[in-house]
Amino acid sequence: MASSIILTGLGLAAVGFAGKHVMRRMPAMTTKFNEAMKNLPKFDAESLANAKYYKGGFDPKMNKREASLILGVSPSASKSKVKDAHKRIMLLNHPDRGGSPYLAAKINEAKDFMDNAK
Repeated sequence: MASSIILTGLGLAAVGFAGKHVMRRMPAMTTKFNEAMKNLPKFDAESLANAKYYKGGFDPKMNKREASLILGVSPSASKSKVKDAHKRIMLLNHPDRGGSPYLAAKINEAKDFMDNAK
């Protein structure tokens, strides 16, 4: 019985000393936490919506990497996957439906490059 009272007393003393230490360190930890929060990148709806799109222009000459990025397929994709990706993208970006003629030309160039690269 006496040993359990001693263990309880030691446990409470340890909790008390730990709490005292945490309370003394709290202002410094709060300052460091606030600085860390300021340095984090901002996560808003706009940044999350644009995260899946490639941020860069077109290369002067078409290459396999750029063609696969334009079509959204892997560089080693089969001809059927390239064809399906081309069809899907052209339905969305066709100039007759209000799409850009320049983008349509780049999409067609990417498809031709991927077809001839095999």
